[in-house]
Amino acid sequence: MSVWVDLQGQGPVVEQLRRAAQSSGPTHAWLITGPPGSGRSNAAVAFAAALVCEREQLAERGCGVCKACHTTLAGTNADVTFIATEKTTITIEEARELVRKAHDSPSSSRWRVMIVGDADRMAERTTNVLLKAIEEPPPRTIWVLCAPSPADVLVTIRSRCRTLTLRVPPVEDVAALLVRRDGIEPELALHAARAAQSHIGIARRLASDAGARERRDAIVHLPLTLRDVTAAVRAAGSLLELAQAEAASSNEERDIAEKAKLLLSLGAPETGTLPPPMRAQVRALEEDQKRRSKRSVTDQLDRALTDLLSFYRDVLVLQLAANGGTGVEHPSSAPGPGSTAELVNEPLRSALSDFASRGRPEATLARMDAINSVRRRLTTTNVSPLLALEAMAVSLL
Repeated sequence: MSVWVDLQGQGPVVEQLRRAAQSSGPTHAWLITGPPGSGRSNAAVAFAAALVCEREQLAERGCGVCKACHTTLAGTNADVTFIATEKTTITIEEARELVRKAHDSPSSSRWRVMIVGDADRMAERTTNVLLKAIEEPPPRTIWVLCAPSPADVLVTIRSRCRTLTLRVPPVEDVAALLVRRDGIEPELALHAARAAQSHIGIARRLASDAGARERRDAIVHLPLTLRDVTAAVRAAGSLLELAQAEAASSNEERDIAEKAKLLLSLGAPETGTLPPPMRAQVRALEEDQKRRSKRSVTDQLDRALTDLLSFYRDVLVLQLAANGGTGVEHPSSAPGPGSTAELVNEPLRSALSDFASRGRPEATLARMDAINSVRRRLTTTNVSPLLALEAMAVSLL
């Protein structure tokens, strides 16, 4: 057992972090990048646990069994601060509080570790608040920033960090993790890992929630229903409803657990009216949950569009395979003549093959570009989601 056990398919990065945790003077600022689902935050937390591990033997740091490792992985270690947001941005006030905490001496560990889980969600002004603290941190403080790519972080911050890049783990590794850690049946685990395109968190949800699997299946079937403009408009509405349903489902259980935890920590009575100070804290939590819910719909809509993209990705793979992998330049590796194309949506192979046979790779790429364009608009502008989806669906005809 070690803190690194859940970082599937990330051997080179794990080795670098392990060596740093075992050294007497690790780099003071790190930037961990990688695509969604690659495990950026998990890597940052595992690194923090190894840094504060209680084991004296260097080779044993990151043991995963000592109190420091356990509390870090549970998010309760006093010397490890983790900030992430499910809102649009990390606020400047949150950044200033991080800087203040960074100057506190470690209470019981060798290091104080400051983790920014969503460094890409900081405005330039907010990032500049952290600049001085990252450039010249206190002697026992280590910063770990996480972002999808180095380009998502200001160059002034990026140049002061040691950058490590995670890769998308192989489907088989993600499936093995679900089997080992969550007790998922191997066949279901492999199906979920492939459908999630190796996104560990989404794979776990698909494997454990039949409703989530049904909603995803409905999304990837939508292109098969696009017969005319009326059907396209109907499909756009369905896509938005499916994303909203998935967001509500994923938030409901967490919201209830958060409220119960808060009431327990406040010592609230089981029955009767809450005292005014407690009511104020509960209202503050509920307001945070409402803001998170709005962001969650946007995130789930982006995920739904990613699932929709997987349909056309499979179509493109089949078209390129039929052409012997030639005819259109594309970053996806195409199988050679006579080989079997590996599909994300394998259960749909027959329908995908039929769809692919009725079009050309150029048209498929144009449809993929239309979906990606909507993804960018939804996350960077205030466009109406339904109108944007309707326009996209019509362009897919």
